[in-house]
Amino acid sequence: MLWKIILPMLAVLCLVYYGVIRLATGRWNSTFARVWPVAGILLLAFSYLEWRGRLPHVMMLAILAICVLIILTCIPILYTMFVKENDACDYLIILGAHVNGRVPSDSLERRIRKAEQYLKSHPMTKVIVSGGQGKGEDITEAEAMEIYLWEHGIEKERILKEAASTTTRENLRFSKALFTPEIVTVGIVTNNFHLHRSCALANRLGYPHVYPISAGCKGSLFLNYMMREVPAMWKFWLDKEKDSDII
Repeated sequence: MLWKIILPMLAVLCLVYYGVIRLATGRWNSTFARVWPVAGILLLAFSYLEWRGRLPHVMMLAILAICVLIILTCIPILYTMFVKENDACDYLIILGAHVNGRVPSDSLERRIRKAEQYLKSHPMTKVIVSGGQGKGEDITEAEAMEIYLWEHGIEKERILKEAASTTTRENLRFSKALFTPEIVTVGIVTNNFHLHRSCALANRLGYPHVYPISAGCKGSLFLNYMMREVPAMWKFWLDKEKDSDII
């Protein structure tokens, strides 16, 4: 009987949340958003089968196992969000995110603002702005970040620019060439849901002293971003490539 209640409730929540994402972003096809209506429809189908007594027990166990796996994956992601900031980072690396023409997206602006606050509180810290140019971007993500920091009082000589990367891995690999990570402490500035994987990737790439700097995200999209991060973490854990000696 419990499954007959839980499955339709989850289905409705998935479909309603898809509407929330639409209101928050202004579009139906934002990143990962289409997973929610698909999940809702599947859960409605499972609910129908359960009410008809035709949902196999193995299917119910599979659904439960997936839910448990998702929860276990989210635990380290959530933990990293609340790690105390290091007050002695020699460098910050701001990981790139989408730029709308020349204007930083909400996610990127949050990262830049967080870095700005840290840099103003720690005048000896330098910053690497990291990100290339993608679709719909008139300038590189690094340039957009650089301009923002200039306009908000961060001295040009404190800013290093890496403008070739297109992925988080490349952000960290290419930025590593701009300093000597073995002898400095590095703060990784990115949105909260993205911190754990970014810091883990930095460690895999040979950064020995890495600290998370959480930039937050839009609250209504947090669940969507977290669920998007779950398969990204699975891929990271399954990826055995060790390329710390490439750069």
